[in-house]
Amino acid sequence: MELIEYVNSKVKLTPEECDAVDKAFHVEHHCKGSILIQPDSLSQKVMFIEKGLLRTFYVFNDKDITHFFFDENSLLATIESIFFNKPDPYGRQALEDCVLRTIHFREFAKLTNQIVNMKEFAFLVTVDVCKLFADRIFSLQFQNAQERYSNLLQTNPSILLRAPLGYIASYLGITQQTLSVIRSKK
Repeated sequence: MELIEYVNSKVKLTPEECDAVDKAFHVEHHCKGSILIQPDSLSQKVMFIEKGLLRTFYVFNDKDITHFFFDENSLLATIESIFFNKPDPYGRQALEDCVLRTIHFREFAKLTNQIVNMKEFAFLVTVDVCKLFADRIFSLQFQNAQERYSNLLQTNPSILLRAPLGYIASYLGITQQTLSVIRSKK
């Protein structure tokens, strides 16, 4: 889905507002494997994924750990950098060739002030992301590995076809060997 189609699926914009939003966001192409943002760096960029798959990751004790997967129709930003002026612990990596629409947060904030429905759009997207992360925390705290895998199958089965198994295992908080055992039981 393209950016404007996505925005209009949440709120309705006039043709003029659509044009203003479309012009404000830049198009970026990234090759599979590209690191878009290194962990522990500052970025004020808001990204919308029109095509492709990204993962957020961090490094802990020299180990690369997948935090989350974002695919088409996802809007993401570096919360720590934008709101707290601190380096974001999470890096961003393209797991497929990607087409992104990006905007500096300052420009995004201007859009939300100029276009009334963009403020509602930002609120609705924020609620969606909060729900995703609340579900993730619940999963890690209260589900075993098999349940987390089943939940991923239910909520986002395409990840299993699109992301390397090592990243999926890391996301689930298990080893790749445990993931293989769980998958063989399905």
